[in-house]
Amino acid sequence: MSDAVSAVVRPRPAVRAWPLYVGGFLGPYASTMVTPMVHEVAAGLDSTPELAAGAVTAYMLPFAALMLVSGTLAERWGRARTMQVSLLLFVLACGLCVLAPSMGWFLAARAAQGATNAFTTPLLVAAITDLVPRARLGRALGLFAGLQAAGQASSPLVSGPSAVVDWRLAFAFPAAVALVLALFPPTMTAGVRTGPPSIRALANRDLATACGLSFLCYLGAVGLTVLSILRAEEEFGLGPWQRGLLAAAFGVAGLLAAPLLGRRLDALGPRRTGVTMNLLLAAGLLLAALGPSVLLLGLGIAAVGIAVTGLRTTINSVAATSAPTNRAGAASLALSFQFFGGALAPLVWVPLHAGYGALGFAATVAAPALALLLLVGTRRGVRPGAGNPLDGIGSLGTVER
Repeated sequence: MSDAVSAVVRPRPAVRAWPLYVGGFLGPYASTMVTPMVHEVAAGLDSTPELAAGAVTAYMLPFAALMLVSGTLAERWGRARTMQVSLLLFVLACGLCVLAPSMGWFLAARAAQGATNAFTTPLLVAAITDLVPRARLGRALGLFAGLQAAGQASSPLVSGPSAVVDWRLAFAFPAAVALVLALFPPTMTAGVRTGPPSIRALANRDLATACGLSFLCYLGAVGLTVLSILRAEEEFGLGPWQRGLLAAAFGVAGLLAAPLLGRRLDALGPRRTGVTMNLLLAAGLLLAALGPSVLLLGLGIAAVGIAVTGLRTTINSVAATSAPTNRAGAASLALSFQFFGGALAPLVWVPLHAGYGALGFAATVAAPALALLLLVGTRRGVRPGAGNPLDGIGSLGTVER
């Protein structure tokens, strides 16, 4: 058989897609894994719960800062190589958290976790966007958001019980998952471009809107994850195990709702989905802040979990399709704003809660309110001939059906 014929009949390598979705939960898991056990971490490192709560910010600041450029750098270096190296460095950072002798070292190790994970999530979003047909992209990104919600759910379910024995055990789980993904890496597409990834392609209205929605989404959502744990202990006297189960409602609700949310995005388009999810986010925040029982607090947490999963799906879809020549760069830029919002959340909401109690908690509703104003203020029309990277999916910049 000739070489030409062999080339024709040689089977294409199988696409290893499952790690693309499994990898989606590492970022949400690692970002909030310390929240259910802040008191135990503080006691174990001879520090205070307030300093231990800073582990969320310590993780998210380098995570967000590096994601401003991580996707574009990965497009230059190669997605597959960047992904594998980042996962191995994440495993090392988990080990440093376990071995930390003081709160200062622990926060530095958390920063290392955030820095390494900045080079994973946006590459997964970019690869999914390249591999999945446009008509089913919402469902695929809904599944990805569902796995992110699973990370959010498994975090308190692992961290809470671990804290009963030894809080350091909580870091074994994400380290093991990252190691498996490094040994069995996902199929990472190379992107569709003819030259270096374009920075100029990132300067578009759809991506700017996605970045704004991303920031406001996590400003409210991370505020909920921190304040609900504080409220659960201070007002209802829940221990670490019970707090972990309560916090898990966020991720479990998002995971269960993810398939429907992805289909709704395909059917309704990003604008209508964004409006609906921000209204749900506002309602959930108010219920969690003002509900007079643990049950209502849990229902509020679950509502926010569903809303955040829907918003993640919407934002990822808009961002990754806004710049076809630099998908990873666009995805990482939107995600960076998400985690800048998350990093800022404890600094904004914890003092308000300490000073004003339930009203300070309820102030988190300002985030979805601003997001709704952003969506309303976004123009619907596109100038004739202007071109639109989201044709066929219902762009924020087009008239939606």
